[in-house]
Amino acid sequence: MPDWNTLFAPSVPLLELFLRGTVTFLLLMAMVRVAGQREAGGLGITDVFLVVLVGQAVAPGLVGKSSSIADGVLLAATVVCWSLALDAAAYRWPRLARVIKSRPRPLIEDGRLSRKVMRREMMTEGEIMTQLRLHGIEDVSQVRRAYLEPNGMISILRRGGGEPDEPPRPAGL
Repeated sequence: MPDWNTLFAPSVPLLELFLRGTVTFLLLMAMVRVAGQREAGGLGITDVFLVVLVGQAVAPGLVGKSSSIADGVLLAATVVCWSLALDAAAYRWPRLARVIKSRPRPLIEDGRLSRKVMRREMMTEGEIMTQLRLHGIEDVSQVRRAYLEPNGMISILRRGGGEPDEPPRPAGL
């Protein structure tokens, strides 16, 4: 018969769990911000493995010696609350949003590639040309502006205001 008290009663002080959750969440958010926008795009299998491995790596420091359901629920609530708090703060204070949230970065301006943004996001000219072709554009000179969006996607504005083609969806979607 399970010991219901140890299953539901916190096994680690609540303040310690809150602090562990807070520090881990904020440090991971900072690391993701530094990694760049390009990494925010679609997830491949290696990305899924990376998420699982990072989760396993931070779990012991996150939960300490906890073993109850209450510990896990408090940690999850801490992470969700911090996520909501940062979103609310970014909404309320636009200056703070510039630090917390990613902004679109100009990859192409008036038909010229921005080498500075390419270096920052570790994108090659070939990768950008692939994205242009997916939008039905063969030459960078056809682009008035192209932005690397916060979600990792590239938005394109053609010269003359023409709409680019919709990028094809991967098979099976």
